[in-house]
Amino acid sequence: MRVGLVSPYDLSKPGGVQAQVLGLADTIGTDAYVIGPGLPADVAGLDLGDSVSVPGNGSMAPISLSLRLKRQIADAPVDVLHVHEPLMPTVSWSALRAGKPVVATFHADPSGAVAAGYRFISGYLRRLLGPNVKAVSAVSRTAGRVLEGVDYQLVPNGLDVGTYERGLDRVPKSVSFLGRDEPRKGLDILIEAWPTVLAAHPDASLRVMGGRRDLDGVEFLGRVDDETKAGVLNSSDIYVAPNTGGESFGIVLVEGMAAGAAVVCSDLPAFKDVGSDVVQYFETGSSVDLARSVIELMNDAELTARLGRAGQEHSKQFSWDVVAARYQELYESVLS
Repeated sequence: MRVGLVSPYDLSKPGGVQAQVLGLADTIGTDAYVIGPGLPADVAGLDLGDSVSVPGNGSMAPISLSLRLKRQIADAPVDVLHVHEPLMPTVSWSALRAGKPVVATFHADPSGAVAAGYRFISGYLRRLLGPNVKAVSAVSRTAGRVLEGVDYQLVPNGLDVGTYERGLDRVPKSVSFLGRDEPRKGLDILIEAWPTVLAAHPDASLRVMGGRRDLDGVEFLGRVDDETKAGVLNSSDIYVAPNTGGESFGIVLVEGMAAGAAVVCSDLPAFKDVGSDVVQYFETGSSVDLARSVIELMNDAELTARLGRAGQEHSKQFSWDVVAARYQELYESVLS
């Protein structure tokens, strides 16, 4: 059985869906055939050409706008198509109508006009997906909110959790952040909270991955590679995810947990789906509550260590081996 993993987003650019498609392909191995724009040269599959960036869900989405993709996808040497974000133009639209059986996976928690559009089509969603869609999944209950009236299975995002267990010495009272420097990732909230944390613990430290600013007392690392990311997380006492919205899963929480850091995050529904009771939540958007949560952990080293251990154990359910096995069951059910 060969599986066509379809990404509507440019695979040469960083992004959550792209990482899931490539990670799943790597786990499946030779049975995987990746389809999308910007296909990396070392990945087996079909390159659908260039992309353009369009605004969406508080960020910029690099997608193809070509209307001539259906035949290319229909001719792909695969038995089943696994279409990620099936309602995203134009790659996913073409894949749904390429004449092959489809597993459709929903990733996003749409907001604004996109959410209004989903509500408008909710009664027609199954018909809109089309007859080729034989199974539907969502990465979280939050992502599944748009699937009113559609039977779907919950299959979480995956991560190579073992790569985050580096056995490094943790730096006491060290905090890390990972994310693009855009409003919904919440870096401004963390920076606003940081003086309060320093007032309580002058020996605290903060490392920021993904952004660069000029601010005394904070180490900005910019965009980092996977090796650096895992090392920073594994040596951190506390990982903070102050995101403000637009999150349907929270893979950054799994990364922090897999590295053994105590995770402090916004109380977004998607984060609660992922973090359960092994992370510490604060009121979304509140720098005051964020500072309180971080200070509470810095005041209690035993609690910090306990959350780190519990999170690391919890993260194993998101291992690629576990997630890929769930998808394999869906592929087989579709073909049978």
